[in-house]
Amino acid sequence: MSRKALALFSAASVLSMTVAAHAADPELTVLDWAGWEIDGMLQPYVDKHGQKPSYVFFADDDEAFQKVSSGFKADVVHPCAASVPRYKEAGLVEPWDISKIPEFANIPERMTKPFTNDDGVFYIPTDYAYTAIAYNAETVPAEDVASLSVFTNEKYAGRISMPDNTDDVWSLAFLATGVTSWDNVTDEQFTAAADWLRKVHPNVRAYWADPSELSQLMASGEVQVAWSWNDPVAILQSENFPIGFNRSPAEGAATWYCGFVNMKDGPGNEDKVYDHINSLLAHTSAQPLLDAIGYASANDAAMATISEEQMKAAFIDPVTTTLFVQSPPSAELRDRMIEEFELIKSGFCSRPDLNRKRPEPSASGVMFFSPVCPRPCRGLLDFIRELASS
Repeated sequence: MSRKALALFSAASVLSMTVAAHAADPELTVLDWAGWEIDGMLQPYVDKHGQKPSYVFFADDDEAFQKVSSGFKADVVHPCAASVPRYKEAGLVEPWDISKIPEFANIPERMTKPFTNDDGVFYIPTDYAYTAIAYNAETVPAEDVASLSVFTNEKYAGRISMPDNTDDVWSLAFLATGVTSWDNVTDEQFTAAADWLRKVHPNVRAYWADPSELSQLMASGEVQVAWSWNDPVAILQSENFPIGFNRSPAEGAATWYCGFVNMKDGPGNEDKVYDHINSLLAHTSAQPLLDAIGYASANDAAMATISEEQMKAAFIDPVTTTLFVQSPPSAELRDRMIEEFELIKSGFCSRPDLNRKRPEPSASGVMFFSPVCPRPCRGLLDFIRELASS
């Protein structure tokens, strides 16, 4: 499947949330990101079983978790690392039997250790990439994207796009305000990052939901600068669009990895669950993954088959810059980020604090709070007097 076809298929998949139309194996249901039914990566599975797994697609981690926590039955789900603790805390997953996954030993320990305890290994990383500044290289000077301040630059008002994704927007906001990890984030740091996102919000043309949407926004000229994953860049490269991707702005960029959880009481065939994960980690799967969406395999041995030139062309080669690793945040911080981001997108200033001290009344004796911003507004009578005197 070409990248252009993949992009179109991704959009249709997100809208329909239905199983792919290809012949599908009823004994394995995969809940996956839109566009992840990548032929080359599934070839070992197809060679063994004669057909691909059954797929249902989602657009972001929050949607996937809401779906399975509401009762949808899948055998495996493909969350990114930051979202995995929610599955475990909800009792939705069971450990993997790594003796059935020969390539597990080739996955870096830094990716697997956070999800390993005395009960076993609860997460198998399969892929990683970056979130950085994508830009139209013909219309946006390189110096303009040398800093994350481009997102607050009024020059690009209405020509900015951000992901409709909690982890990605907050990693950007923290980087922009001098925080390089969300471990031990203070209230002051959170507030500074939230204020930065509110400053960016008026410049945002659209919060993109999936890679095909962002690639279309940029190809049409509606968006000039975006905080982007690798896959929109890969799609635009395949269409010979002049796309730039700066992974080394002054403040840094983000990196993340995704993989699979083994759902407890999955309805399908357990042996096929392992055939699927082994297919994705196969050495022959690294090239199709890179070609389709510009991601790297989490299997270091598989990536050794990819040339340095290919990695550089796909913007997946190592970079010497500050990297915000989107590892799992605390449950409290994640909930706070989700809630605050929804308020920001809606134009609200912040979550009203109903327990805070009541403000002093104005000279008119009247004090009230804006329905949008919980900061005290001027007294109504003061406002009327101003109108009358103008």
